[in-house]
Amino acid sequence: MKFSKKIGMRLAAGALAVVGLIAASEAKALDDVRLRLNWMWYGSHAAFALGKDKGYFKEAGIDLDIRSGNGSGSAHRLVANGDSTFSYGSCAGLVNLAAKGAPLISVAVIDAMGTEAIIVRPDAGVAKIGDLKGKTLLTTANAGVNTFFPLVLKNAGLAESDIKVVNVPDGALVSSYLQGAGGAVGMLGGLDDKPAEIKAAGGAAPVTFPYSDFGVNQVGYCIVAAKKTVADNPDLVRRFLAATVKSYKAAEADPQAAVDALGDIVGGTMNEEAGKKQALEVQQVTLSVLYSMANTKKVLGLNVPSDWAEMLDLMKKYNGLETTEPATAFYTNEFLPQ
Repeated sequence: MKFSKKIGMRLAAGALAVVGLIAASEAKALDDVRLRLNWMWYGSHAAFALGKDKGYFKEAGIDLDIRSGNGSGSAHRLVANGDSTFSYGSCAGLVNLAAKGAPLISVAVIDAMGTEAIIVRPDAGVAKIGDLKGKTLLTTANAGVNTFFPLVLKNAGLAESDIKVVNVPDGALVSSYLQGAGGAVGMLGGLDDKPAEIKAAGGAAPVTFPYSDFGVNQVGYCIVAAKKTVADNPDLVRRFLAATVKSYKAAEADPQAAVDALGDIVGGTMNEEAGKKQALEVQQVTLSVLYSMANTKKVLGLNVPSDWAEMLDLMKKYNGLETTEPATAFYTNEFLPQ
């Protein structure tokens, strides 16, 4: 009897060991993927949080590590140097880097239309863009919003020398704006997040000058990958995009669930009522620009050829972009879910 009991105990232990090995094997089977965001967490990122919270990325065989960033340019560079697998950031910022040799490519477009703008305090006495002459604006060094600012000025009949632009540290943009740091009357930023952040911090609704009002029709934010990843691990790119598209569609269907997931992951004020209200307002802007006018079939993530061609043309004519590559060299739709 004792002998049988010992055998039973050994068999049970062996079974547990096998289960443990299987579990370890399954965990190991997940691909480690780091997604680098353009900025610190805010409402536009809620869909990624929802996908992670719901297990969409895990179902796709991905252990997703989402990291905050310090501007689109910085996020894309971290993909180029191998720190991160994918980045979410300015498509124009991608083009600037890729044209200079960075081995990067857009594998999907999320914000299909740009939300970039000049954002001004309502007490600054600026009623029209020409009133900014001689004034100071704030920005951050790596922000994608800097790319088309010279074109906005040119189309508005202003010279770059007419406005002083001052860089401020990461995370200090809105507080510096509210304080009028360095005599600044406004800043460069996205309509998707900055007005909501300003109001949440106690500021009045700002006066805004969207870049689109000054002939800047651009592709907004892309999912960017290294060309090596695309070439060596195409299946990973497909799985990541399938989970991303599923996440954004889920966010479209239930924006509040996405914001709640964001609060769960980030915690702190993002998980409080006021933080969730702000995040929801920001996310609604992002969800409103998922499809450009040229994306007639509303394919989420689609790099629309005409949109890219128009943006590249603008960058060549007005932003000093030097490249002989066609627009198609900067993006691919090969990995989007069918």
